[in-house]
Amino acid sequence: MTDRPVHADTGGPTPQGTPRKAAVAAWIGSALEYYDFFIYGSAAALIFSRVFFDTSDPATATLQSLATFGVAYAARPVGAFFLGHVGDKYGRKKIMLFTLMLMGISTFLIGCLPTRDQIGGLAPALLVFLRVLQGLSAAGEQASAGSMSLEHAPDGRRGYFTSFTLNGTQFGQIIATLVFIPVAALPDEHLLSWGWRVPFWLSAGVTVLGYYIRRRLEETPVFTEAVTEGTVARMPVAELFRDHWTDVLRVTCAAFIATVTTIFNIWALSYATGDDVGLDEPVMLWVGVAANAVALIAIPLWAKLSDRIGRKPVFLVGAIGSPVMMFVYLGAINSRSYPLVFLTGIIGLGVVYSAANAIWPALYGEMFSSRVRMSGMAIGTQIGFAAAGFAVASAAGIASPEGWLGLSGWQGVGIFTAILCAISAVAVATARETYRVPTQELGLKGAKAEAARRARGGPDVTRGREAEAPVKG
Repeated sequence: MTDRPVHADTGGPTPQGTPRKAAVAAWIGSALEYYDFFIYGSAAALIFSRVFFDTSDPATATLQSLATFGVAYAARPVGAFFLGHVGDKYGRKKIMLFTLMLMGISTFLIGCLPTRDQIGGLAPALLVFLRVLQGLSAAGEQASAGSMSLEHAPDGRRGYFTSFTLNGTQFGQIIATLVFIPVAALPDEHLLSWGWRVPFWLSAGVTVLGYYIRRRLEETPVFTEAVTEGTVARMPVAELFRDHWTDVLRVTCAAFIATVTTIFNIWALSYATGDDVGLDEPVMLWVGVAANAVALIAIPLWAKLSDRIGRKPVFLVGAIGSPVMMFVYLGAINSRSYPLVFLTGIIGLGVVYSAANAIWPALYGEMFSSRVRMSGMAIGTQIGFAAAGFAVASAAGIASPEGWLGLSGWQGVGIFTAILCAISAVAVATARETYRVPTQELGLKGAKAEAARRARGGPDVTRGREAEAPVKG
């Protein structure tokens, strides 16, 4: 008899993880990293069009500024192939440290950039280059943190522990928005000269703190054992596309749900504060703070629910409900009613979207075996997130007087969001339900799955503390 779970590939015991420590490290690291990532979004929506682009045509300058936000998403799939391979071959912890440092350095340097008035067209070129580095960093952040927390978590509570990664992301966005509220209130002469730079410079302290926290985290038990036994995949990406290509495609399509948050946080902010609507910038920033504060509570609750009833039904609540709430939210903005904007924003982003946002690290990670988990999560999500990133520029084009593909105005943006969410919903509806599958059997199929079940030698564990019970061998 052994008092530890059995490793799926070898039949030997798998070391116990430290789920709380891993979850806290994922939460804090993601909060610090995504503070850096999200301050760029606020600056792109409110400031960069006047600092880095030709202001003789304000509409074009705004479109170009929003497009630079999407550039990072184009870089993310490239980074995902490299960082996913390294994470599966050399460890999740190494990627978590690398992504944090890369994000921190590139963000700090953005705050040091000269403006267009100072160096001309080189200014936006340098901005785009540093934004690409941010994208490369983000490509491995959530996949490494999600893999780390999932592989440390006990069976039956993987949804809850992996949700800390996204909870940290929301907290990072709150911090970023809170920092920008006083910055946006500065007089233009201060705002456009030095004020916008301060949030980017603050990333230096953020990076040091995050590095200190993450370097103290242990590698996951599954990966540590694989290194000891020499069973680490030699070519993780090749193995991924040989054995899991359908899951990569499914995760890619499911990740289109991220369009909701980019449209809400970037395009809707720009639209609401633009000349056509004219809502107050600091007030609209507070809408994002309020919605994300509610999400901090909603995310662990949705995640716990997914540990009891399954990943798919919880995700589908978010995928189906979010585009409906996007219509309502954009309509509230167009009505210029601040109470309605706050109410619909909080319900839409803070509650409904959180259903999908809370559980995707578990849902996607559980589709893959430990040998290729980080590659699968990184590549699948980052290709899907690329569509979400460029959705901001697409929304700006749709809302223009000329429209796009027959769509126009904020209603067209709502329809565009609904189409992408529908693709996400179909992808998840056709996926396997995995919340009852033991961690050692995740991503295994056919004979490998049967061998893992025989090696485990006990009944399936499903939820709660049953997952921590000894397994008879």
